[in-house]
Amino acid sequence: MTAGRVPVAWEATTDVVVVGTGVAGLTAALDLTAAGRSVLLLTKGAPEEAGTQWAQGGVAVVTDERDPGDSIGAHIEDTLVAGGGLSDPAAVAMVIEQGPAAIRRLRARGATFDAGPDGLLRTREGGHSARRVIHAGGDATGAEIERALLAAGGLPTVLADHVVLDVLRRADGRACGVSVLGPDGTVGAVRAGSVVLATGGAGHLYAVTTNPSVATGDGLAVALRAGAALADVEFFQFHPTVLWSGGADRGHRPLVTEAVRGEGAVLIDGAGARVMTGVHPMEDLAPRDVVSLAVTRRLAQAPGGIDDHVFLDATRIPAATFRRRFPTVYAACLASGVDPTAQPIPVAPAAHYHCGGVLTDLDGRTTVPGLFAVGEVARTGLHGANRLASNSLLEGLVLGERAAAAIGRDPAGSPTPDENDGTVPAPTLVDPADRGLRQLVMSARAGIGRDADGLGLATATVLGDPTGDGTVPAGLAATRETVEAANLRMASAALLAAAAAREESRGCHVRTDFPERSDAWSTSVLVELGGAGLVTRARAVRQQEVPA
Repeated sequence: MTAGRVPVAWEATTDVVVVGTGVAGLTAALDLTAAGRSVLLLTKGAPEEAGTQWAQGGVAVVTDERDPGDSIGAHIEDTLVAGGGLSDPAAVAMVIEQGPAAIRRLRARGATFDAGPDGLLRTREGGHSARRVIHAGGDATGAEIERALLAAGGLPTVLADHVVLDVLRRADGRACGVSVLGPDGTVGAVRAGSVVLATGGAGHLYAVTTNPSVATGDGLAVALRAGAALADVEFFQFHPTVLWSGGADRGHRPLVTEAVRGEGAVLIDGAGARVMTGVHPMEDLAPRDVVSLAVTRRLAQAPGGIDDHVFLDATRIPAATFRRRFPTVYAACLASGVDPTAQPIPVAPAAHYHCGGVLTDLDGRTTVPGLFAVGEVARTGLHGANRLASNSLLEGLVLGERAAAAIGRDPAGSPTPDENDGTVPAPTLVDPADRGLRQLVMSARAGIGRDADGLGLATATVLGDPTGDGTVPAGLAATRETVEAANLRMASAALLAAAAAREESRGCHVRTDFPERSDAWSTSVLVELGGAGLVTRARAVRQQEVPA
């Protein structure tokens, strides 16, 4: 890795820099602009290239048009149950109670949800006790939200194809901007009074994921290097129904939304037997951690001689209904040679959603003054050990709004460091040649089912260096690929450290050598970057403990 400082080729100054263009980042940016703050939106891809774009299922929210018998309280209870005892009740109540108003404001900005004669259409997903998930375009909810926010009036300037490198800080430790790598390889600096990380997820820590290519854990690594704490990073949710097209599947794969099961589809194994019968009272609509683990255990038995995928049988759904309700899934299946209306869909679990992340309070503040985190990159306490289906878009909306309001209330920070000498920290780089190997090892040793030996092997592989001496190979240049490889390495190491520390099984975190849930671990594991590397410590974290 490199050290020292490098000169910047250009500088820009703004009140707030928002890194990421998903639902949380766009919501924060629009609200800040409407409040009169100057904002620069930064994204390493195209503006629409965010995790939000790929969200299929919908938004879990109890609206005024709810089903009889549903309530805010029931939604809160379902979230707490899914979170496995680690969700922060204050965070859960806040997000769910403020969700309906956030949805109304989103609709006022132009987002259109599917509706019928009696109001918004709703479906049911895993872990929910009612049909409270609203959707758009059948199974294109995220794409519609992304479209509406990017088209909304007042969108600030977007600097696309620029990779965030590090958070800049003043001598007193406050965040005061970010360093940036441009597409031409030059390093620039955006000086800002506040920094909002909305970088999304980290699915590409693993070999197969539902996440787009931008989800490489950048925000986690950037936050760690800035001195911020992470929490609950060992809890990575695997979605049980990702379209399987062969054992050589790698990278981003199409999701088969949980809403298909909400409309009556069931999981079967290679011998045609139901997977979820007798596993959980909610069967195929059990929380995702339960379903993914059940699928993994069934595959270990290789029924019907198949040990790498199961099937989602949606043939009981009328063909016309399936095509209308799930056009994205239908097209993806046809592209893989499967007609989901006539034959079961081959599916397997894949990395989907990071329940932990940068530790924040209920307004998105991290442990570094002036640095905020919102969306999937953040750990608000909502998800705990396992995210309830379709709570993520709701969290992004609510926390994007709250972070913008908090920045508006705070005294404006200085957009320049105490000593602006025209340089920034040299970027942290890693040779990307072994990226695929590290991802395969993460999937094998830190996916669904972990133990101490496997975590140790994965750690050695992730932290290993092709040169053998920890130095950057000669001629390694700063590119998106070398920056992403460094961020993946650090984010993977943080997850592995937390997973090794938590000696129990809970939610998405299954330790085969500690198979039972333990009251002694009803705490969060914090990960921070110390002088000698990553440091973990376990303690209960509640929102009031996060410094403002």
